[in-house]
Amino acid sequence: MKLSLGLLRRRECVVPTLRGWFAILLGFGGLGVGFLLGIYPFLAVNDPKPGGILVVEGWVSDGGMMKVIEEFHRGRYDGIYSTGGPVDAGSPLIIYKTIAEYGAAILVSLGCDPKVVHAVPTERMVKDRTYSSAVALKQWLKEHGIPVTTVNLYSAGAHSRRSRLLFQKAFGDEAQIGVVATEHTDFDPGRWWTSSAGFRCVTDEVIAYLYARFIFRPTTE
Repeated sequence: MKLSLGLLRRRECVVPTLRGWFAILLGFGGLGVGFLLGIYPFLAVNDPKPGGILVVEGWVSDGGMMKVIEEFHRGRYDGIYSTGGPVDAGSPLIIYKTIAEYGAAILVSLGCDPKVVHAVPTERMVKDRTYSSAVALKQWLKEHGIPVTTVNLYSAGAHSRRSRLLFQKAFGDEAQIGVVATEHTDFDPGRWWTSSAGFRCVTDEVIAYLYARFIFRPTTE
């Protein structure tokens, strides 16, 4: 059509050949496979630091708490600190008042020396609970005059990298943060995408980690 009123012009457009499309698809396929195989090891970072204190969230299972005690003796830590907020009303755990106190009680019942176990409760939070636990722990240590330069988290698999990041944001330059990651038992970490539990866990943690890394801003203490 020649009549264009000066509004249109012809331009060349470069498009991939069949071989080009194949190369593009192969590249995206490689990225997809790399994501499937590499994202869980990235999230489930295992990087303990020598000495310091060992921190665990009080909701960890009894089996997990046994691993915490084993890690405590293996790592020669200065103490175990259980964190967590208030127990929901009507819960059978209400006698413990907070998840932190419940976790500490479980550790003691499993044979851990009560002198090295400390419950550090947090206020009820609807978001940023890991960060709030870190802030509460930092304040508790200061109030009790306990100087700490190394904190090691005992965290659940894919949650571990985000936990370390948020604890580092809370402690800043005052302490280096290590992490001990457990393996998930409800799905195969090497094939997380083959089960609904694994898919939910990993995809949720990817989103949560990106939020913590690029969007989350610590509140002023």
